[in-house]
Amino acid sequence: MSIENVHRTPSFLTMALALSLVPGLCGAQFLSPSYTAEQAAEGQVAYDLHCAACHGQELSDGEFGPPLAGSGFLQLWGGRTLDELFLETVRTMPTAAPGSLDDEAYANILAYMLQHNGVSPDSQPLAADPQALSAVMLSTVGNSPSGGLAAVTEIPLPPEMPADPLANITAVTDEMLVDAPEGAWLTWRRTHDGNGFSPLTQIDNDNVDDLGIAWSWSLPAGPSMAPPLVHDGVMFIHGWGDNIQALDAATGRLLWQYTRWLPGNITPQGTRGISIYDQYLYFPTSDAHMVALDIRTGTVVWDQPVGDFSEGLLLTGGPLVAQGKVMVGTSGSRFPGGPYIVALDAMTGEELWRFHTIARPLEPGGESWNGLTLDARTGGSVWNPGSYDPESGLAYFGTGQTYDTGPLLEPVDQPGISNDALYTDTTLALDPDTGELAWYFQHLPNDQWDLDWAYERMLLTLPVDGLDKTVVVSAGKSGIHDLLEADNGQYVASIDPGMQNFITAINPETGRRTIDPQRLPRRDEAVMVCPHADGTKNWNPSAYNPQTRMLYVPLMEICMDLVPVPEGERAPLSVGVRWTGRPRPDSDGKYGRLQAINLETRELAWAHRQRAPRTNGLLTTAGGLVFSGDLDRFFSAFDADTGDELWRVRLNDVSNSASITYTVDGKQYVAVAVGHNRLSQARRFLVPEIRLPAQPAATLWVFALP
Repeated sequence: MSIENVHRTPSFLTMALALSLVPGLCGAQFLSPSYTAEQAAEGQVAYDLHCAACHGQELSDGEFGPPLAGSGFLQLWGGRTLDELFLETVRTMPTAAPGSLDDEAYANILAYMLQHNGVSPDSQPLAADPQALSAVMLSTVGNSPSGGLAAVTEIPLPPEMPADPLANITAVTDEMLVDAPEGAWLTWRRTHDGNGFSPLTQIDNDNVDDLGIAWSWSLPAGPSMAPPLVHDGVMFIHGWGDNIQALDAATGRLLWQYTRWLPGNITPQGTRGISIYDQYLYFPTSDAHMVALDIRTGTVVWDQPVGDFSEGLLLTGGPLVAQGKVMVGTSGSRFPGGPYIVALDAMTGEELWRFHTIARPLEPGGESWNGLTLDARTGGSVWNPGSYDPESGLAYFGTGQTYDTGPLLEPVDQPGISNDALYTDTTLALDPDTGELAWYFQHLPNDQWDLDWAYERMLLTLPVDGLDKTVVVSAGKSGIHDLLEADNGQYVASIDPGMQNFITAINPETGRRTIDPQRLPRRDEAVMVCPHADGTKNWNPSAYNPQTRMLYVPLMEICMDLVPVPEGERAPLSVGVRWTGRPRPDSDGKYGRLQAINLETRELAWAHRQRAPRTNGLLTTAGGLVFSGDLDRFFSAFDADTGDELWRVRLNDVSNSASITYTVDGKQYVAVAVGHNRLSQARRFLVPEIRLPAQPAATLWVFALP
């Protein structure tokens, strides 16, 4: 049985408006519906345009949609509050583009439906707000036309349903997040180390060519960036428009759905991860809240605002849960004073601490902003979920750049002042208990190119000076990978795949970069820089296989010209330039690269190159495989030792999320969500022959052996 959930924030409207009342359940009292004739007339226009083709001109005579008037409709919706009907309408209509109308249009359509169900118009309009509608109940009685189910004495019972996996779902512990059960996928990269590695071996390089579709599921239309999670046979997936669904991971059967209503002035945002801990599922919302849902039912346990979306703060990265804290970074590259990382109590949602990702004046690092006041400092967004090391007890996050590069270009001549701009393009190691900074490493001071270092922080064991140590491995858009000791941030080494031209040297002791001054942006002429601002490496995460000792990285071979804009025109970078894409000077027309790097020898092992850019996060397995997707809608499996492509399938859209693998009842599955995003469209100028769906065709695909 499917359970539909919508979020209702408690409101004084529930009581203050309940004056003209009808009896409700358990003695509760509710308002009778009220709408204006003008609303119903406007609703008819919208209904005829968007709904009549399925539901019929009379609302109950449609060939393809259920009746929206009549006894069948009242049997289903009578005695229920109108917020449920409003949100169901937003979630499902129009069929081709659910949620695409504004809130007033949906309220007008509801008014037209009320009119057809015998509710007379009044002087008060129907509110376009679920909070107000939660105080309004539709009566079970109306002088409406007939429709719906035929008058039968008995409806045959449905066939026996398979066992509900939610009935036996267990709590997720701290130990499971560090060392997940083999068949589970509990965080965006499976475990806290961020490696994207699965120990499963049922699907391997000998039989992967036999993979076929096990099941698929349509997601809300829009970009898909968050990978699904799987626990005890239940899959949890975050869909566009703040939808969370629980599915039977073996069959794709819907178990429950949560839909968050967003006011019309809020544009849905994507997120790159959701998390599970104890009996809760945590996800960030488009209006900058963190929400905890009960994993058994999808009902809201707590709802905590983290930032003010109206001021430009967003939650697009996803949460990290460790030591009983839900830690999540905010983004907002033009927000004065910069974003922050916040920790909430995992059980209650209470805010425990904040760490600002832009150094404050008169605090450590505060002198690195070229003398700018705090309100003139922007950037430092956190785009991806963090990682956690149980040995050091530290959480690791990466930050982005600033677009306000102009005031930082030339250093001011003041003692003790630099233009490094901390903590942009930095790895931050934080104490989850207090939010205090344990150490930091700035990978790219004074980023003048939008080549940030905001992506995954991977934790793995490597030999350092003859001893095995836990290191943090991360890469920026340059494609350069830095290795740092996890407990103290000591610089270990860098690995450069050779796809950038603005860093000429890296100090082997400190990791400090030497920048080619000829690659700095100029106001008088264009400057060619590699890579493009979209990055050789972007947010799509890499994967590390401890068996091959290799890191697998999705890369793109692309450069840019930094072109001065005319005086008075706004530029993406405030130094006064915009970027335009171009192939590398030596390009052969192949832009997509899957690169294997041996982290012990720090050498490039192999590369699979092709024309279509790589687009999704990587998955590697103990079965000797690497899974990757590309802009041409192919999803492929590669031999982890050689880079040979062993299997491919073309899907209905581009995969931008990371793929996962899991087991149910001993059977291994591979899953990937598709639905292209802005970055996919931005890369098409390189390959104009590749065509994408007009709208993101968001779908979850699941594969298995016969």
